[in-house]
Amino acid sequence: MDIRSTQLFLHLASSLSFAKTSEQMYVSPPTLTRVIQRLEQELRTQLFIRDKRSVRLTPEGRRVQQFATLWLDEWHQLQLDLALSSAELVGEIKLFCTVTASYSHLPAILDKFRVLCPKADITLTTGDAALAVEKVRAGEVDIALAARPEQLPSNMAFHSICRLPVSLIAPALPGKVSEALAQQPLNWSSIPMIQPERGPARSRFDRWLSDSGIRPCVVAKVDGHEAMVSMVALGTGIALVPEVVVQHSPVKDRVKPLRIGYNFTDFDLGICLLSKRNEEPLLKAFWQVATR
Repeated sequence: MDIRSTQLFLHLASSLSFAKTSEQMYVSPPTLTRVIQRLEQELRTQLFIRDKRSVRLTPEGRRVQQFATLWLDEWHQLQLDLALSSAELVGEIKLFCTVTASYSHLPAILDKFRVLCPKADITLTTGDAALAVEKVRAGEVDIALAARPEQLPSNMAFHSICRLPVSLIAPALPGKVSEALAQQPLNWSSIPMIQPERGPARSRFDRWLSDSGIRPCVVAKVDGHEAMVSMVALGTGIALVPEVVVQHSPVKDRVKPLRIGYNFTDFDLGICLLSKRNEEPLLKAFWQVATR
C-alpha cells in the first residue's frame, strides 16, 4: 500500500461510491478500479462488495479501513516531526475557496503568509462554497476559506473572519421577471426563482420560503453563487446570494437587490481544517495569519 492508494481506498470506504470518489479525488473510474483491485490482490482478500446499485465494505475491508486510518495518521505525524526539526517551514498547502473569495479575502491572507513562509507552495482550487467543508473532511484539500455550515462536523476546526450579508437579487433589465415583480399585490408563486443546490445559501432560501409561506416557482437549481448571479443577469429568475459576490461580478450592472422586508442571516465566513491537523507547522502558520 502506498500513500495515494491508501487515500483513495479510505475515501471510497467513506463515500461508498466509485463515481463520487473518482470525481472528488480527481482520478478516472478505471484507474480507481485498478487501484482497489491491486489492493485486494496484495492483501489477498475482498475489500468491497459491489453490485449495480451499491458498494459496501466487507468485514476485512473494515479492518483495513481501521489500519489505513491509523497508518495515515502516523504518516502525518512523521511529516509534522520532520517539519519541526527544520529551520524553515516548507511544503505544500492545498487550499479551497470560491472564485469570489479568491478576489475579495484571500489576497490579503496570502500576502502576509508569503512573508512568513516564503518557501511554502500554495495549490489553489476554486469551486462551489457548499463543497468546501466536505473537501476538507475528505482530505482533498488541507484548508478552506468558506461559509460556516449549519452543522459543522465535530472533527472540524473553524475560525470566523467576517460576516457576509446576503440578499435577494433580480434582473435589472425589463423582462418576464420584472413584469411579475411589478404586479400588486405581489404573487410570489408566479415569480421564477433560482434555487441553490445545497449549502448555507440553500438553508437560508428554504427558511425564507417556510417563514413566508411561499410555494416557490423554481425554474433552475444551480451550484455556485457566481453562476447564480449570471443566471439572474440573463433574466432567468431571482436568487439569494452573498452581496460580496454581486459586488465582484462582471454582470453586477445587470442585477438589482430586492427589498422585501425579510432579514436573512449573514454568512459567517472563515477558515476550516481538520482539528487533528491544526498543529501541523505549515497549516498552523496559515491559520495564525488568516485569523490574526
